[in-house]
Amino acid sequence: MTHRIAIFASGNGSNAENIIRHFNHHRRNARVALIITNRPEAGVVERARQLGVPVKTLTRTEIHNPEIMLSLMKEHDISMIVLAGFLLMIPEFLIDNYPGRIINIHPSLLPKFGGKGMYGIHVHRAVAEARETVTGITIHTVSAQYDQGTILFQAQTDVRPTDTPEEIETKIHNLERQHFPQVIEQLLSR
Repeated sequence: MTHRIAIFASGNGSNAENIIRHFNHHRRNARVALIITNRPEAGVVERARQLGVPVKTLTRTEIHNPEIMLSLMKEHDISMIVLAGFLLMIPEFLIDNYPGRIINIHPSLLPKFGGKGMYGIHVHRAVAEARETVTGITIHTVSAQYDQGTILFQAQTDVRPTDTPEEIETKIHNLERQHFPQVIEQLLSR
């Protein structure tokens, strides 16, 4: 059985590209079949097109429309949804239709620095301002509350007192590239 993954992304798309390359070029049991974005200008759009993955740009209203979303997931035979820098809340009907099969990556060691408005550089700035000595990534299931799903995996990195938010961001991106595809693969093999 080949699992078909939909990646939801709102930004640059480096995590999405890493996941596409991992599955579509190296693995037979899964492939990224669809990218969904809410921002037509997002970098993920061009990255996905260059890698031959279909992209669907939807408004917030369309994403929250069960008829549109569930038929789109069915049309592409999606078995797992991966959030990779997707900034909208996932509607409950999707969570209900994909129980335990929607996962997200967060750029901190949850429960620290999670919740609404905590994404990207905002998280790294908060980590630096709090003078944390470690930070990391958390991969978790998606629930109806921001960053409250079951934690599946965490990896950490040291933070030096002199690290800028941008330097912390680089460390986090390295962890994401290293671990996110492997954790998805482990989940699919269960």
